[in-house]
Amino acid sequence: MRLATSAPRMNADERGLKHRDLTEKLIRVFYSIYNELGHGFLESVYEQAFAIALAENGIFFERQIAVPVRATEIEVGLLFNFGPKAEFKRYIFDNDKKNPRKSVSIRGEEVS
Repeated sequence: MRLATSAPRMNADERGLKHRDLTEKLIRVFYSIYNELGHGFLESVYEQAFAIALAENGIFFERQIAVPVRATEIEVGLLFNFGPKAEFKRYIFDNDKKNPRKSVSIRGEEVS
């Protein structure tokens, strides 16, 4: 586990995680969908379920848009996998060239 430095980061909470509240909401929505549907459906089924759940939770979103992540102001990206094992990956981009600072696979217990 990597500890946060003593210098505060812009847009970071007390643990040094950017956009922690939104990230946690999205992860809760992901597991809620996974627990209800399980795995094995087409991607479009999960996309629709995510759209409904995000709207119900008051989270703004756009579907299937092209986003050149390295060329935008986007700082955190989440990749969800609805496979046999529920998994997600959190990507953090925080330097001028938008190279990933770290990538963390999480299955409930690993958080950095």
